Amino acid sequence: MAPTITGSIISREQLPLSNKLRKPIVEKIRRERINSSIEKLKSLLGQEFLKQQPDSRQEKAEILEMMLDFLRRQQCSQNPSACSL
Repeated sequence: MAPTITGSIISREQLPLSNKLRKPIVEKIRRERINSSIEKLKSLLGQEFLKQQPDSRQEKAEILEMMLDFLRRQQCSQNPSACSL
């Protein structure tokens, strides 16, 4: 979303300050979106996720790698000619 200016015009000195204040909020929202998406991927993996290490906490990178492996296997089972050895 583009920021909107209401009321008075913001001076150049005020603009960087508002950007500095806004950046942590935007970053927090971005991290929440990433974490939410990774949790959704983790739930989609379901049993595949439990096969690896059922009681340990998986890193985000490991969850993404497991999802890639899962998708590759799905693609190979549907279209074996698309798989390269």
